[in-house]
Amino acid sequence: MTSVYDAAGGHEGLLRLAHAWHTRALADEVVSHAFSHGHHPDHSARLAAYWSEALGGPALYTGAFGDETSVVRMHSGNGVHEEMDRRAIAAFDLALSDVGLTPPVSEVLHNYFAWATTGPMARYSASADDVPDGLTIPRWPRPAPPG
Repeated sequence: MTSVYDAAGGHEGLLRLAHAWHTRALADEVVSHAFSHGHHPDHSARLAAYWSEALGGPALYTGAFGDETSVVRMHSGNGVHEEMDRRAIAAFDLALSDVGLTPPVSEVLHNYFAWATTGPMARYSASADDVPDGLTIPRWPRPAPPG
């Protein structure tokens, strides 16, 4: 079975997607607020490394940058921002099209991004101090529950 990582074009494909999403995010008047206090100059490369690991590729993010706890803490303590989340997902969908990803892989990637945006990255909206140590990057697709 091919991983989502492979179906998306491997690390290079996810790097193109990260660049396209970041460009779309910065162009959106609401989503760009998340970057208004600055961002790492290699944001797209780090994002692609994270996605690579989460989608079945090599451990590029944890091997070089940090763990899930550090990522979730970066996204925490900013309150609830449902409109920003919706617009970030819409920007992601446009980025999928920008890089030529089509169904079924684009649908799987949409589902992953929507889940990550409204789940793990939004879970600790009150404070980054609430994020526990030792979190690991969740893999996608998520395993089906037993039963």
